[in-house]
Amino acid sequence: MTESRALDAAHLHCRSLEQALDRLRRDGLGRIAEWGGRLADVLPAGGRLLAAGNGGSAAQAQHLTAELVGRYRRERPAYSAISLHAETSSVTAIGNDYGFDHVFARQVAAHGRPGDLLLLLSTSGRSANLITAAVTARRAGLRVWAMTGPSPNPLADAADETLAVDADSTATVQETHLVAVHLLCEFFDAAVDAPPFGATVAADTRRPDPVPVRGRAS
Repeated sequence: MTESRALDAAHLHCRSLEQALDRLRRDGLGRIAEWGGRLADVLPAGGRLLAAGNGGSAAQAQHLTAELVGRYRRERPAYSAISLHAETSSVTAIGNDYGFDHVFARQVAAHGRPGDLLLLLSTSGRSANLITAAVTARRAGLRVWAMTGPSPNPLADAADETLAVDADSTATVQETHLVAVHLLCEFFDAAVDAPPFGATVAADTRRPDPVPVRGRAS
């Protein structure tokens, strides 16, 4: 009986993810494509992407920055992308001295420059430290993007643009965010026209001058 209940729950989980991905494909691809194009304007010109999240969303944000500093599929130059939550000494020092609500905002003030991008990921859209970071970033002239769960939510209100995944569970929102992260990398690579393998040595030495994904609320 226990195994049967677990199997039923697994089927429901998979169905929820399928529905969320259908909505992402229908309603979210245009926004992700726009973000990929914007990244391709900013990063090769010497700009930076800052990213942050809490818990599982921190892992998603760090996944994205790793793909940009390293590579997604094709060989290409490295680009500047920093996961703020991964700066453990800064996070703990700022949290201790200023409070946890400021652990990302203080780093945005330090690292962000006008024209840079800040991507914030949250399944709830209600994390105070992300909202504070969004407000700080916009005041400093950064463009703020948010990937959230169901909207409306405070983070979506604080950001310039939002991809809101309206799904039945936190797990489904996070899984859909991961697909969106990979699609963002796909669109970015296409926009920068990544060179083939072996053609990056010269390139590396140059000096580079809410769309909601609708469904049921959880």
